[in-house]
Amino acid sequence: MSIGTEWDGPQVPVAGDGSQAATFALASAAYRDNGVEDIKKADNDWHQSTVKEGKIALFKPNLGEAFSRAVADRMIGPDRKPLIQSFGIEPQVVVEHCLAANNIRRARDNRLTTVMVLCGLLFLPGLLVWLLVFQLRTTMAKRDDKRMSTLGTALLLAVGVVAVIFLLRMPFTGFWALYARGAVVAPVLGWFLAKRICENTAKDLRGRWDGLLSGTSVGAKVPEAVPSSPGETAAEALRQSLAKLSAEQQSNSVFYAGPKGILGMGTRWGSWQLAEDLRPADPDREIHPFRSWDVIRAVHDQLALLERGPLNTGGFPKPSIRHWIVTPIGENAKAVSRPEGADVEAFQFRPHAIQEICNKQQFGSGNRHYLGVQWTLWDSQLVITMLITVTVLHQTLRIEVTGHALGPVHSLFTSKPEAPTKSVAKTFKPWESRKIKLPLVNSDEVVRLAVRAPITWYPPALNWLGGSLGLPEPFGLRHAWADQPWRHRFMADDALRAATPVLRVVHSAAIRVLEENGVDVEKFGARAGFLSTNVQDASPKKADLYDA
Repeated sequence: MSIGTEWDGPQVPVAGDGSQAATFALASAAYRDNGVEDIKKADNDWHQSTVKEGKIALFKPNLGEAFSRAVADRMIGPDRKPLIQSFGIEPQVVVEHCLAANNIRRARDNRLTTVMVLCGLLFLPGLLVWLLVFQLRTTMAKRDDKRMSTLGTALLLAVGVVAVIFLLRMPFTGFWALYARGAVVAPVLGWFLAKRICENTAKDLRGRWDGLLSGTSVGAKVPEAVPSSPGETAAEALRQSLAKLSAEQQSNSVFYAGPKGILGMGTRWGSWQLAEDLRPADPDREIHPFRSWDVIRAVHDQLALLERGPLNTGGFPKPSIRHWIVTPIGENAKAVSRPEGADVEAFQFRPHAIQEICNKQQFGSGNRHYLGVQWTLWDSQLVITMLITVTVLHQTLRIEVTGHALGPVHSLFTSKPEAPTKSVAKTFKPWESRKIKLPLVNSDEVVRLAVRAPITWYPPALNWLGGSLGLPEPFGLRHAWADQPWRHRFMADDALRAATPVLRVVHSAAIRVLEENGVDVEKFGARAGFLSTNVQDASPKKADLYDA
């Protein structure tokens, strides 16, 4: 995405681009107002989020507040650790929406802070009494016993009655009488002003949430990412952080974490291996020397033709074909380390380094080379990756094809906002009920937002008081909250169907190279035919869980 002098957010893509459905689903989390604990519903077996509890429940963030802050800090923060690529989505777009959501809330909090100073801080005794009542009510409402919730509401009403009596029978005179009346009335007046502010912001946030999931054009306005003068170091640092995020997303280095598979690509569900001895076709002549890279290059060229077919029946869309360098890490590793040195530039292994790893690092420790063919399907909700590696040990050449599938983002991120409603009995027909609309922001939420507002300028204190969201590590936006594709019949079919043509293309290209270099391919052909038959009954398995 190009950034011009008048840029105020991502222009392409915006909502409405069907191929970015997963991107906008994740971005919509920045605008949500449901409970932060809901993020636990989206966790999968391998990656778990943590909700860190704060000291005071009144300062607790909702999902959108916690998500947008956590994602922005993790992905473009000054001390961020390396990220896992998010295949099938644009992580920069998600981060920009998180920044835009933070800006909207910051503007709201600035107005709420003004209200708190004028109607709260100047009348601090009254404010503290009202806050104590709301804190007690919130604590009671969290209990499973409904009677405690009713008792909390009764407490609030009782304090209101006492406040009215206090106003009517004031025990003070002169200045203190006026101040005491102000201490009772001003926080209530501030609550009404704060409610208007919160309602308007809630409508804006919910409109963006719904727009991202409905396909309307919703762009993220992040004007602070565009330096308007050479002296704006903060804007320049943010621009560079976003550029670094995009560069890391394009890295050809990935990480294998045991049973978790290759991070970002999903677990390995299938594996097919062709391994035979290299024997000369003519006993009187030796095999013409060749390397693994020669076979891989031929396979690469042949895979580029996968979208072509003898019949005009649709078939494969154009795949992404890349050379990957896979680094092994521990199954429970909490961080990864991006490779550095002369062989790496802008998170990319240079071509000569890829070729050297392909030819030489085939046994023992070190990185490994894989050729990958990848499809992003179902409006970016399904990512199918087939990886091919070629090794030669002594006289045995082995060609291995493995299947990886990353499913759709969790349904939590695809749910649209629903207007709050309440069922009540009809006036003249009490045996029937009707639904009435409730305000977008209830009384407790207004108090929570108003109390948090003056502290939002210093996030560490706010996190300590109210808690925060801990993201699963090693963190990548897509794989952290991805479901298995096997729950969706057609997605599963697409993943399984891709295996057979890829396997046959790989084998035919490899056998052609062997023939050209004087290798007897009879056993290779027989073995390839057997695998070709076997792969027709492909079914997903936990290929990274060895029964040993």
